[in-house]
Amino acid sequence: MINLFLICLLSMIQPTNTLFEFSVDSDPKSWTVVNDGVMGGLSKGQFTISKEGHGVFMGKVSLENNGGFSLIQHRLPSLNVKKYNSLVVRFKGDGKKYQIRLKTNASDYYNYAVSVQTSGKWETISIPFESMIPQFRGRLLNASTFPGAQIEEVAFLIGNKKAEEFCLEIDWIALK
Repeated sequence: MINLFLICLLSMIQPTNTLFEFSVDSDPKSWTVVNDGVMGGLSKGQFTISKEGHGVFMGKVSLENNGGFSLIQHRLPSLNVKKYNSLVVRFKGDGKKYQIRLKTNASDYYNYAVSVQTSGKWETISIPFESMIPQFRGRLLNASTFPGAQIEEVAFLIGNKKAEEFCLEIDWIALK
C-alpha cells in the first residue's frame, strides 16, 4: 500500500518531459558560455561535467571594465510547450542568486527570466511560465510574460552586481 502511495506521489512531482538530463556522458560543448567580455568585461565562467554526471557552471564575476555577468545557454530544436505550464529544474547552488532564462526563438534579442535564490543544497523548483518576465540586458520590457508556446533556448546567468566566485550544479531540466 505504501509503495503505491509513493508511486502516485512521485508521478505528481516528476517532470513529464525532460529537456536536458546531465550524465557523465553529457557533452559540455552543447552548452555555450557567454561572459561579459562581449562588452569589455573580465568575468570568467566555464561549464564542465562533474565526475558524478552533473553540469557545473562555475567561475568568477568581475566588475572591472563595466563587466558583471556570466551565462551558459543551450539551444534546442524548436519545441512546442503548449501542453505544459512550468519549467522544472533540479540544481545545487552556492547560496547565490541566479537567473533562469528561456527564449521562444533563439534569435530573439530578449528573453524571459526569473531569479532564483539557491540554498547550497540540492533542490527541485518548479517555475510557472507566467512568472517568467520579458527582459533585455536586465531591463524589463513592457510585454506579456512567457507565452508558453515554444522554447528554443534555456540559459542560466549570474549577475548580482558584485564581484564574486560562483558554482551552480545542474542535474536536469524538464517541463511540467
